Amino acid sequence: MLLRSGLGAACSGEPLFPVPTAEGRAAAARERERARAGPEPMEAPGMAADPHLQQFIEVESQKHKFQQLVHGLTELCWDKCMDKPGPRLDSKTETCLVNCVERFIDTSQFILNRLEQTQKSKMPSESLSD
Repeated sequence: MLLRSGLGAACSGEPLFPVPTAEGRAAAARERERARAGPEPMEAPGMAADPHLQQFIEVESQKHKFQQLVHGLTELCWDKCMDKPGPRLDSKTETCLVNCVERFIDTSQFILNRLEQTQKSKMPSESLSD
């Protein structure tokens, strides 16, 4: 798995994650608040947007959602696995981080599959009622 090789590289002496400072935690809190607020509205809502602009906005929105997911995963696994940050990543912490990431991915995939099944099961019944 790609993530395992990244974690293995971190065992070379460099910390896997930067140690959060009070300033860094405050900046992360501000970023989370901005992310929760959602994207800013476009200046002219009544005007039809350029298709290329709409595609660009969609791609950037997807990137933003992915960054939020990675940030949430990092925060969750950091809080769960890091007892006391040090100059090296011990095997217990590495195993915890790998398991945390894998469970997060497994859970996300399970939820997406379940939502997809639910959506598919609703589609035929909606078309019959029309």
